[in-house]
Amino acid sequence: MITLSHYMYALITLSVIIVMLFKRGVVIPTLIGTFLIGWIYKGDVISGFKAVYNANLTAAKELFTIFLIITFMVALLSSLRDIGADRRMIQPIQKLMVNGHIAYLVLTVVTYVISLFFWPTPAVPLIGALLIPAAIRAGLPAMGAAMAIAIAGQGMALSSDYVMQVAPMLSAKGAGIDTASVADKAMVLSLITGGVSLLGAYLMNRKAIRKPDTAPVETQEKVQAINHSVTTVEYPEAAAALETLNPSVVRWGKVFAVLVPLSMLIVMAVMAASKFGGSGMGGFEGGDGAAFIGGVAVILLILSCTVFSKVKALDKISDHLTEGFLFAFKAMGPVIPIAGFFFLGNADFSKSILSLGEGVAAPAILYDLVMSVQNLIPSSGILTSFGLLIMGMIAGLEGSGFSGLPLTGSLAGALAPAVGMEPSTLAAIGQMGSVWSGGGTLIAWSSLVAVAGFAGVSAIELARKNFFPVIIGLSVSTIIAVIIW
Repeated sequence: MITLSHYMYALITLSVIIVMLFKRGVVIPTLIGTFLIGWIYKGDVISGFKAVYNANLTAAKELFTIFLIITFMVALLSSLRDIGADRRMIQPIQKLMVNGHIAYLVLTVVTYVISLFFWPTPAVPLIGALLIPAAIRAGLPAMGAAMAIAIAGQGMALSSDYVMQVAPMLSAKGAGIDTASVADKAMVLSLITGGVSLLGAYLMNRKAIRKPDTAPVETQEKVQAINHSVTTVEYPEAAAALETLNPSVVRWGKVFAVLVPLSMLIVMAVMAASKFGGSGMGGFEGGDGAAFIGGVAVILLILSCTVFSKVKALDKISDHLTEGFLFAFKAMGPVIPIAGFFFLGNADFSKSILSLGEGVAAPAILYDLVMSVQNLIPSSGILTSFGLLIMGMIAGLEGSGFSGLPLTGSLAGALAPAVGMEPSTLAAIGQMGSVWSGGGTLIAWSSLVAVAGFAGVSAIELARKNFFPVIIGLSVSTIIAVIIW
């Protein structure tokens, strides 16, 4: 039965979508909405106050594994910076850029791999400072380099988030399903979207590719000046020459430049083998995959801190972990109240949020709303899929690719039975729309600004150039998802 709390939930959800359209944060509407629904459902204002706290606490407990994996991976990258291993991992790749066409491919592959393990935001300064000038010298236009990095990192790698599994975990929690089913489908859709988008971007820039070392001098000087200034701020230790490090640290830096990528490749191989039962360790379902790579990152972090300074290692690791936590909370902090509101609409979480006693049925507010208008929903998988894709893209307009995932995940779980589709498929489609839009490919007020800055191009122009390749890629992947799943 539809009650006043259902109507209020629908009204708040609509207001959240409208606020997103105006490119504003939705934390205040979701907090107010949680308070009002708790008040209305239980009938007293004290329950409203309790619901706000419980919703945030529930979301924090459910999502804390996300904070940990981000913390450990960012801390590891920070420790590698101390010993120069991060730069050494990238420098040999510069030699592969023999012409602009190869440079485009190299930028794409390197950005994708590093972003898959460390996320694009921490990885972009490293890639931008070392590889973009080399790509431009090889003949690739600055806009082509920026498009390659944005699509491969902020788009393809971040939209699947297959290693750290932050995005699929948020989508799955909202839909009330297991993370692995969303992660696997999101990986396939991200590769399809990325493949189409990268091909489109290459064709757009192909005629502008020059012979090596023929880039205008002012272009090269501009990029190098920007890279130097940003690198000095983002990576003060890396701004110094590697040779200024202690000789023993330099040697260990070379070791870790090989050890870390090798360790990550082994992790991926074990995780892939587990999908087919070939690892002998069971599957990495749910948060197990994140726990595995997080544990490996911690051990590597301890080792890299130790080789940098055996005496200061105990203090140094605390600094890196603090940096990691700060990055994690800055990136994911606003997601907690948003997730709390949409968790309130899910029967799996509403009981604890509303402090309902034993024997009291948990309300499934969002599911009830969808069922009440089921006759109005087109029984077409393709229309529903594109509707959720557009909803995800709208959710990403405020500049964070992840804050809209609780919404798209919740809608996927509620709409799937009405149209006869798997919730994991719809959740993965919504995830594509949200992350590709807000993660840093389609809007200029996202992390796309960092990519544009390192390439020395306009962020607005970069977003405009990305638009058609990415939209075509998202459309193709959505159609294929409906056909195969």
